[in-house]
Amino acid sequence: MSVMLSTGLLLAYSGMLGLCLGLEGHYKQVWQRIPGAGVRRALRIGGWLALAGSFAASVAAWGWAMGPIGWFGLMSLAGLGLVLLLPYRALGAVGLAVAAWPLLGLSVIL
Repeated sequence: MSVMLSTGLLLAYSGMLGLCLGLEGHYKQVWQRIPGAGVRRALRIGGWLALAGSFAASVAAWGWAMGPIGWFGLMSLAGLGLVLLLPYRALGAVGLAVAAWPLLGLSVIL
């Protein structure tokens, strides 16, 4: 169950990050260049898909009765972490999402 919650939290963070980077200002803040329209669209679609995956992981972990409520909590926690990290360490916010996926895979294996 904890793997599903970790997956849900990581998907929520990745989804929020994708939606943030889908905006021109945040993308420029991280990468110091203007994104193309296709990149912005892909980031937004990926962000929404990651949030949908987070919802599915929450429902799988808690069931239909508490899953949607837990999903809102995970989204709030992920959003708070992103809001606190993005203004000060913008590239670190991306690095956290990139580094956390292999760590989650290691925790599943071990």
